[in-house]
Amino acid sequence: MTATVGSAAPDFTLKDQNGQSVTLSDFRGKKNVLLVFFPLAFTGICQGELDQVRDNLPEFDNENTATLAVSVGPSPTHKIWATQSGFTFPVLSDFWPHGAVAQAYGVF
Repeated sequence: MTATVGSAAPDFTLKDQNGQSVTLSDFRGKKNVLLVFFPLAFTGICQGELDQVRDNLPEFDNENTATLAVSVGPSPTHKIWATQSGFTFPVLSDFWPHGAVAQAYGVF
Protein backbone atom coordinates (compact mmCIF):
# COMPACT_ATOMS: atom_id res chain seq x y z
CA MET A 1 0.00 0.00 0.00
CA THR A 2 1.38 3.40 -0.94
CA ALA A 3 0.97 6.68 0.87
CA THR A 4 -2.03 8.80 -0.05
CA VAL A 5 -2.66 12.51 0.32
CA GLY A 6 -4.18 13.29 3.69
CA SER A 7 -3.09 10.04 5.32
CA ALA A 8 -0.32 9.61 7.88
CA ALA A 9 3.09 9.16 6.29
CA PRO A 10 4.31 5.55 6.45
CA ASP A 11 6.76 5.22 9.33
CA PHE A 12 10.27 3.90 8.83
CA THR A 13 13.64 3.55 10.49
CA LEU A 14 16.70 3.81 8.23
CA LYS A 15 20.43 4.29 8.77
CA ASP A 16 21.97 7.60 7.79
CA GLN A 17 25.39 8.16 6.23
CA ASN A 18 26.97 7.94 9.70
CA GLY A 19 25.31 4.66 10.63
CA GLN A 20 22.79 6.32 12.97
CA SER A 21 19.17 5.13 12.95
CA VAL A 22 16.62 7.75 11.97
CA THR A 23 12.93 7.03 12.63
CA LEU A 24 10.34 9.21 10.94
CA SER A 25 7.83 8.98 13.80
CA ASP A 26 10.41 10.50 16.17
CA PHE A 27 9.67 13.83 14.47
CA ARG A 28 5.88 13.55 14.91
CA GLY A 29 4.55 16.45 16.94
CA LYS A 30 7.99 18.10 16.98
CA LYS A 31 8.93 18.99 13.41
CA ASN A 32 7.63 18.75 9.89
CA VAL A 33 9.79 16.57 7.65
CA LEU A 34 10.80 17.24 4.06
CA LEU A 35 11.50 13.84 2.46
CA VAL A 36 13.67 13.99 -0.66
CA PHE A 37 13.84 10.69 -2.55
CA PHE A 38 16.63 10.15 -5.09
CA PRO A 39 17.72 6.94 -6.88
CA LEU A 40 21.50 6.75 -6.41
CA ALA A 41 24.51 8.74 -5.23
CA PHE A 42 27.22 9.85 -7.64
CA THR A 43 24.82 10.33 -10.56
CA GLY A 44 24.51 13.63 -12.39
CA ILE A 45 20.85 14.43 -11.89
CA CYS A 46 20.81 13.25 -8.27
CA GLN A 47 23.95 15.25 -7.55
CA GLY A 48 22.36 18.38 -8.95
CA GLU A 49 19.14 17.87 -7.02
CA LEU A 50 20.87 17.27 -3.68
CA ASP A 51 23.27 20.16 -4.36
CA GLN A 52 20.17 22.38 -4.65
CA VAL A 53 18.91 21.08 -1.31
CA ARG A 54 22.34 21.75 0.25
CA ASP A 55 22.60 25.23 -1.26
CA ASN A 56 19.09 26.17 -0.09
CA LEU A 57 19.05 24.23 3.18
CA PRO A 58 18.17 27.25 5.36
CA GLU A 59 14.91 27.56 3.39
CA PHE A 60 14.03 23.91 4.13
CA ASP A 61 15.71 22.92 7.36
CA ASN A 62 14.88 25.09 10.37
CA GLU A 63 13.29 25.01 13.82
CA ASN A 64 10.04 23.73 12.28
CA THR A 65 11.28 21.38 9.55
CA ALA A 66 13.88 18.63 9.18
CA THR A 67 15.24 17.54 5.81
CA LEU A 68 15.83 13.83 5.13
CA ALA A 69 17.14 12.45 1.83
CA VAL A 70 16.35 8.80 1.01
CA SER A 71 18.00 6.52 -1.56
CA VAL A 72 18.22 2.79 -2.27
CA GLY A 73 22.02 3.06 -2.14
CA PRO A 74 24.13 1.69 0.74
CA SER A 75 25.17 3.80 3.75
CA PRO A 76 28.96 3.56 3.09
CA THR A 77 28.43 5.06 -0.36
CA HIS A 78 26.25 7.79 1.13
CA LYS A 79 28.98 8.57 3.69
CA ILE A 80 31.58 9.22 1.00
CA TRP A 81 29.17 11.12 -1.23
CA ALA A 82 27.78 13.29 1.59
CA THR A 83 31.28 14.12 2.83
CA GLN A 84 32.57 15.02 -0.64
CA SER A 85 29.44 17.03 -1.44
CA GLY A 86 29.12 18.84 1.90
CA PHE A 87 25.69 17.42 2.72
CA THR A 88 24.99 18.10 6.39
CA PHE A 89 21.45 16.70 6.36
CA PRO A 90 20.80 12.96 6.89
CA VAL A 91 21.16 10.83 3.76
CA LEU A 92 19.23 7.64 4.53
CA SER A 93 19.78 4.19 3.06
CA ASP A 94 16.69 2.28 1.87
CA PHE A 95 19.01 -0.53 0.79
CA TRP A 96 17.42 -3.60 2.36
CA PRO A 97 14.80 -4.71 1.88
CA HIS A 98 15.64 -2.95 -1.36
CA GLY A 99 13.52 0.15 -1.77
CA ALA A 100 10.85 -0.86 0.76
CA VAL A 101 10.39 2.70 2.05
CA ALA A 102 10.41 4.19 -1.44
CA GLN A 103 7.77 1.63 -2.45
CA ALA A 104 5.62 2.57 0.56
CA TYR A 105 5.69 6.16 -0.70
CA GLY A 106 5.02 5.13 -4.31
CA VAL A 107 8.27 6.52 -5.68
CA PHE A 108 10.08 3.27 -6.57
